[in-house]
Amino acid sequence: MLRSLSAACGGALLAVIMTGMGQDGLLGCQAVAAAGGTVLAQDEASSVVWGMPGAVARAGLARALLPPEGLAEQLLTAAGARPGAAGPYMTSQGVMA
Repeated sequence: MLRSLSAACGGALLAVIMTGMGQDGLLGCQAVAAAGGTVLAQDEASSVVWGMPGAVARAGLARALLPPEGLAEQLLTAAGARPGAAGPYMTSQGVMA
């Protein structure tokens, strides 16, 4: 999917890789980076399984490693939303923020 999006969108692509097993997102993220797009990945501390985001991080493809709330803020910023627009969310400690 990410390889197809990279071919269609070129550098106008923002990919987010979140907790998960395996390395299947790695090839797609390589294509995103090669096309000039941006890759963000979930940080290890907040990941249930560090497999896929870890593979992307180890390959040096992630512009940033963030917890889910940080990823949401980055997506909103990229979409032109105002800062803080992510609204209430559940933190990794199970607290509404």
